[in-house]
Amino acid sequence: MTDTPIRTERHGAVLEVTLDRPKANAIDLATSRIMGEVFTDFRDDPELRVAIITGAGEKFFCPGWDLKAAAGGDAVDGDYGKGGFGGLQELRGLNKPVIAAINGICCGGGLELALSADILLAADHATFALPEIRSGTVADAASVKLPKRIPYHIAMEMLLTGRWIDAEEAARWGLINHIHPAGTLMEEAHKLAQMLASGPPLVYAALKEIVREAEDMKFQDAMNRITRSQFATVETLYRSEDQLEGARAFAEGRDPVWKGK
Repeated sequence: MTDTPIRTERHGAVLEVTLDRPKANAIDLATSRIMGEVFTDFRDDPELRVAIITGAGEKFFCPGWDLKAAAGGDAVDGDYGKGGFGGLQELRGLNKPVIAAINGICCGGGLELALSADILLAADHATFALPEIRSGTVADAASVKLPKRIPYHIAMEMLLTGRWIDAEEAARWGLINHIHPAGTLMEEAHKLAQMLASGPPLVYAALKEIVREAEDMKFQDAMNRITRSQFATVETLYRSEDQLEGARAFAEGRDPVWKGK
């Protein structure tokens, strides 16, 4: 096991976060707390605009909860730290894009971690499952998230049987966005991240808040909140320099220069 289970690299406005816990990149309580700090710092750093989460090596993205750590005393209801398990699932106010670059086996809590990202890219050899049923436990976060991401009957089959699916099937059901050869996965993730990093951060923030808050609202209720300026990020956007810059750039036929303010 490495001394630093989480490696981070800054590439301009992009933060690359690598889960590095041989042999399988499983997450114990201590690692989850570190991840919570990493993603909280990402959320609060105005210089960072996009994050990529991936796993070290070529076999595992993440299998989720570290069962060896659990056998050694880590409590399943222990302190996961900020953002809950893996630092992303319950992190409040994370209004920046997150990309999951799934480089291998992605199951259990690892799939729940991937589902916390906004855009999911996968290597062509990646596989996916929720095997908790076989150990008599419940994939709690996946039980909430998965039926909202893919057809209900497919989600329930995965939850009830623990069946594995490959990257092609995952893409077919809409679980992931794109498949890439393993050797180019991170290159493609960084291309996407740099494209997003060059975009309007205040618009991203508004989009993420609207999508998150409106998920369980009726359409008209959500629209009423927007028109009444009840989304803080939307109000910030409409009063920003970037809003004016977007209009000026369009009128002048040039690319806008976003400042995030």
